[in-house]
Amino acid sequence: MKILVAEDDANTRDALREVLDREGFRVVTASNGREALDLFRKEKPDFICLDVMMPELHGYEVCSRIRREDESVPVLFLTAKSEEIEKVLGLELGADDYMTKPFGVKEVLARIRAILRRSGLLRKTGRDGAVFTMGDLEIHPAELRAIRGTQVIQLTLRDIHVLRVLHEWKGKVVERSRMSDLVWGVGFMPESRALDQHISQLRKRIEVDVSSPRIVRTVHGLGYRYDG
Repeated sequence: MKILVAEDDANTRDALREVLDREGFRVVTASNGREALDLFRKEKPDFICLDVMMPELHGYEVCSRIRREDESVPVLFLTAKSEEIEKVLGLELGADDYMTKPFGVKEVLARIRAILRRSGLLRKTGRDGAVFTMGDLEIHPAELRAIRGTQVIQLTLRDIHVLRVLHEWKGKVVERSRMSDLVWGVGFMPESRALDQHISQLRKRIEVDVSSPRIVRTVHGLGYRYDG
């Protein structure tokens, strides 16, 4: 899933790109309104984070033009303005939500997740968001979460990809290079610690006993396996 981040502040833009990339989204960025509009037309993003006060074209104008071409792509406004009239204007122009700076990373992710769930966009990806189970864990891709009994576990898009690959290869070893290509994309360096670190963090959330994992098992020197 591709997200366009249009933000003229380099620090905010880079921070959003980093956290969204870590969550498993593909991210393209723009530093002004005209660039954002050009990237929207070229990249066809699935979601847009749009700053209001940008050079070239301000966010309201960008949103208005986007809505003339696409009525369904979700738009989340990011702005330093907090007046109610500004929020109303943004929503009337077709934005799905509105966040006032400064904001926390977790809040941004929560808003994006909520908008994606409401829009049903996640159901259009990942094999229509079909629910699947791994042991006693029920994975809901369209909700970016898993359920074990009464426990609800929040997952990232990349978590979902990892689990689905292991589920589809049940009983077989998924080599590190293959996992890297399928989840991170061709060109990702399989020797990078990023893969191990991601698996480690995923285990902490989904395994009952991290010291003896039953869902994401390591096959030393080869890769990972789910036995079912």
